[in-house]
Formats: sequence, structure tokens, C-alpha cells
Amino acid sequence: MRFGIIGTNFISNNFMDAAKHIKDFELIAVCSGKEENAKKFAQKYGAKKVFTSWEEMARSGMIDAVYIATPNYLHCKQTLEFLDNDIHVLCEKPMASNIHEVKLMINKAIEKGVVLMEAMKPTLMPNFIAVKENLNNIGKIRRAIFNYGKYSSRYDAYREGIILNAFKPEMSNGSIMDIGVYSIFNAVTLFGMPKKVYGNAIMLESGVDGIGSIILSYDDKEVILMHSKITDTTLPSEIQGEDGTIVIDDINSPSKITLYDKSRHIINLTRSQIGDNMFYEIDEFIKVVKLGQQQSNTNTHEISLMVHEIITEIRKQIGLKFVADEINM
Repeated sequence: MRFGIIGTNFISNNFMDAAKHIKDFELIAVCSGKEENAKKFAQKYGAKKVFTSWEEMARSGMIDAVYIATPNYLHCKQTLEFLDNDIHVLCEKPMASNIHEVKLMINKAIEKGVVLMEAMKPTLMPNFIAVKENLNNIGKIRRAIFNYGKYSSRYDAYREGIILNAFKPEMSNGSIMDIGVYSIFNAVTLFGMPKKVYGNAIMLESGVDGIGSIILSYDDKEVILMHSKITDTTLPSEIQGEDGTIVIDDINSPSKITLYDKSRHIINLTRSQIGDNMFYEIDEFIKVVKLGQQQSNTNTHEISLMVHEIITEIRKQIGLKFVADEINM
């Protein structure tokens, strides 16, 4: 499949490291606002064409699919352009700035009959599947606690008074968008849409959230999510049932899964995985396209809609506002 990539940052490099494991993947074109960056990336990974305009890439006729790894506020307009040109889109998380944009994107994909998938890797990894397949073994689930914090390398500059894109609301950034989205996506995949949502956050002077917590309330369980861009964490995540508990070492990239039964017996549920774990989202996306499906059976349109409905609601509660909201809400 002929791919194009927009964006040449670290995540795009990780993407290409994973793509080398997939024989049906061929990198044709790279797009960056800085031509020098695009040329370096193209040379490193063997792309045939460099673009500085994503509109030109979309209309070039050179690619079948595109991976969008640009700042969050650009996801919607770029996705719509590629979908309009009958190009399948794998869009980096979060899919868009708000629920309205997500609806626009999904409706356009359906209208054009092309694939749109949010690039959320954990839900497609073997160890997450192990969690999902063993939920029945811990009895009635009463609580889940998902914890993911990652100190942003850009926060050092922030502390020195330099505000980079990662902490700018005009870029549709913040902890819930870049970190919390993982736990929300995983929770909705496992448990569905909650009845009520409660959010709290520590807001930074730049206008985005630096750290926060979320409670997803269901009729018979509660799901507590903790996220941060300004601290690291060493705590695992867990799902607590009446007959046992499943412990997940890393909710963003699960590599060790342990089940403790009521007698505290330990059952190792860990499965082998490819180290370049973005492999699983690329592989899923290509399979969906080749099968002629409209969407992934795992990272579905419905789940993306639920996730972004939750995020949009939490943003209202904590006062996190984006420029994109004024344009597309």
C-alpha cells in the first residue's frame, strides 16, 4: 500500500520503525512544513517524493493512504482534505480538537467510502487483548484505576518561561489530549460509555491542563483515570473484580499482565509482542483497507465518538478552551 506521512517528529520515526515489519507497506511521500526536515526523513526511510504542502500531497495521486502526525489542531482539516481525495487516513490520537470535528471527519469518511481510523495502539496490542479476554475471570467488575503520566521533555523549557507547542491551547494540546486520551480510549473499549463523567485538573498559566484525574461512573462500577504531562509515574493500572484483580504494567503500552485471584494466586497473562508496537495499529489499518471495510472492528468510529464526547465534556468542566472550538463548535 502506497503511504504518505505528514509530520517528521519522533512519533513518525517510531511509525516507520514499526512499518518495516509490514510487507504491504511502502512509503512514497513525506510532507513537512520545513523542506529540509522532509528531505532528511525521506532519505532515512526511502521515500520517493517530498512535499511542503499537504494539499499538494493529497491531490498528487501518488498515495493510497496517509498517516497524519501533526499538531492536534490540524488533524481535522488535513483529514478532510485527504478523505475528499479518496485517500484512507490513519490519524494520530487524539483524532481532533473536539467532538464536532470528529463527527465531521467520520461523516466524510462514510460519504467517500474510505477508511478513517484513530491511531490508538494499546487496544490492538496482544497484551490488551489478553486483558479483555480475561475480564470474565475476575468476576463482576467494580472498579478500574488507569494511571498514565509522562513528564514532557518540553516542560523543562516551560519551567524556564519558554512555552512550546505541547503546552499551547491554540495547538489543542494539554494533558488530557496527549496523555489522558489513552486511558479514556482503553476504558471505553473495555466498558463502554459511562453514565456520568467527572473531571478535575491543575491548569497551567499557558491555559492548558498539566495534570488531571477523571471519574467515569457506570451503574455497577467506577473507573478512575489519572493523567499527567508534568510528572512521571511508576504506578501500574488495575481492574478490580469481585473474584480477582488484573494488573497492567503500562496502560499506554501494556507489556506485563498479571491476574491475582481471591486467594492471591498469581496467574501470568502476558503475551509476546513486537517491540516496535506501533506495528499493531498499522497492521490493523492495512487489513481494514484490504478487506474493503469502512472501519476497524476494534478502533471503531463509535469508540472515537464516545472518547471525544467524554473529552469535550471534561474540557468544559475544567475550563480547557481551544481556538478550534470557536471555529468548529
